[in-house]
Amino acid sequence: MSGGFGHSSGYSKPRTKESTKYTTVRLVIDGERFEVLVNPDSALSFKQGKNVEPSQVIAMEEVFSDSNKGLRVGAEKLKKYFETDDESKAALEVLKRGELNLTQDQRKRLTEEKRKAVVAMISKTYVDPKTMLPHPPLRIEQAMQDARVTIDPFQDANEQMKIVIEKLRTILPLKSEKIKLQVKVTAQYSGQSIGILKNFGEIIKEDWGADGTLSAIVEIPAGGQPGLLDRLGSTTKGAAQVSVVK
Repeated sequence: MSGGFGHSSGYSKPRTKESTKYTTVRLVIDGERFEVLVNPDSALSFKQGKNVEPSQVIAMEEVFSDSNKGLRVGAEKLKKYFETDDESKAALEVLKRGELNLTQDQRKRLTEEKRKAVVAMISKTYVDPKTMLPHPPLRIEQAMQDARVTIDPFQDANEQMKIVIEKLRTILPLKSEKIKLQVKVTAQYSGQSIGILKNFGEIIKEDWGADGTLSAIVEIPAGGQPGLLDRLGSTTKGAAQVSVVK
């Protein structure tokens, strides 16, 4: 589609084989349904808050009550619900306020991304109470399969983790425990290191030497220790000094 959002007129035919590459954004107001045809990937980016022009998203500057049947919304109804009979302006409102109908590939991809995020959070936050080490991601994924865990591609990963943990406890021994670490880093790497510490946990105490060296105590989930050590080791070329505070 090129140009702006011009006004369209006439009856729109039902979707052809060519138009099946599009999906819809649907908005329901007082039981009335409004749909616009959109390009799936750019629509998803738009809904995720990325900088995408609406002209790259909306495939047809028309508002439908049923896009599959090609039934368009009349000007009178547009005026009632959107305070305009300009289809392009109404279509933009539907895009902004409506719900995107994900394609099968999009839903699969988003679900997998969210699954990996939940697994990573569990591995970082919980440990095996016998070894006090985090469970490997593959073990967590297998337990989620055994427990028949369903992942919502839209729900916050942290909120889902709480639900998943309850389902996993009968299969996988899990313990949430925090530890305190004393971290000392030379001035050369202190700036980068303080950011890493903040990402992994809560900084209880930090002291900066006159030469820029950093000495800090950070509290983190016990399961996050291997990841933190790996990040610090990589950033400081192995120069960071880390010890457990008892």
